Amino acid sequence: MTPYEILEEMRGLAQKDPALRERLIATHESADPVDAFCRECQAQGFELYPMELIEAGEEAYAAYRRSTNGGGENAPKLYGQDDFYEMFIVTLKQM
Repeated sequence: MTPYEILEEMRGLAQKDPALRERLIATHESADPVDAFCRECQAQGFELYPMELIEAGEEAYAAYRRSTNGGGENAPKLYGQDDFYEMFIVTLKQM
């Protein structure tokens, strides 16, 4: 599974299980939030590691930037769009 697919599965589980949702949101307060989040994913049976999650966000954002206005410096800078973890936590908080 790709990190994006794992996040989609985790989102579905969090919708069904409020306790899991709260544990995932609580990772945001950890000293190392991404690591704590990945450990929670692993406890749910998904192999997700911090560098995989970070790299997936950066790769997706780089592909987006390349696809707009010829890519490079002319592409719009979107705050936080390269951070799948932060976007996931925002989604959970809005549930």
